Amino acid sequence: MGAEATMGLRERKKLQTAMRIYRTAVELFLERSFDAVSVQEIADASEVSKMTVFNYFGTKEDLVFRPMEEHFFDAARAVRERPSGESAVEAVRRQFLDMVENRDPAVGLHGEPFARRIRSVIMATPVLRERAYLLAEKGARELADLLTEETGDATLAVIAASTITAARNALIEEHHRRIDAGESVDAVAADAADRARGAFALVEGGLRDFARRP
Repeated sequence: MGAEATMGLRERKKLQTAMRIYRTAVELFLERSFDAVSVQEIADASEVSKMTVFNYFGTKEDLVFRPMEEHFFDAARAVRERPSGESAVEAVRRQFLDMVENRDPAVGLHGEPFARRIRSVIMATPVLRERAYLLAEKGARELADLLTEETGDATLAVIAASTITAARNALIEEHHRRIDAGESVDAVAADAADRARGAFALVEGGLRDFARRP
């Protein structure tokens, strides 16, 4: 049963309103550019007040990032929640392979056109690209802090976090690059798991036993 099905009527309506505002905003940004669209125009097109938009999203940038912001911290979450006996690299690889199998839009493998529209808006807007970069850096820092806490070695933790996130980001960018070049999502997904295993094997060669939970 999906999360929405377990919500009460009020919660479902709030979620539906937020998604309507979100989708409307992205479509307007794509059509006219992020800078050219006002929050009032988004509110009018969504049939809500401007205050309602801000109640749900806080800022104009949040209209793009809020629904996906958590995914910048996926690697840290995988390491934090890993079982005993699993290293940091193994945890992130396992999570990534699960996301590949599920065609998660967070790794660039979703067939829904809307997911690609969001990326188009971000790539076309300097302020949004900057926020994406800062969120990625924040995610890597959270992973580094977690590994520092576990191992007591801040230098190696930063190196490990940077290496793991760089491999992960490179795989995601490759998915986007190939799809943007005209390959189908199915074609890219067909060898995504093998490429991910190869990438994390390369990382693992240097980080094999680092942060292996006792």
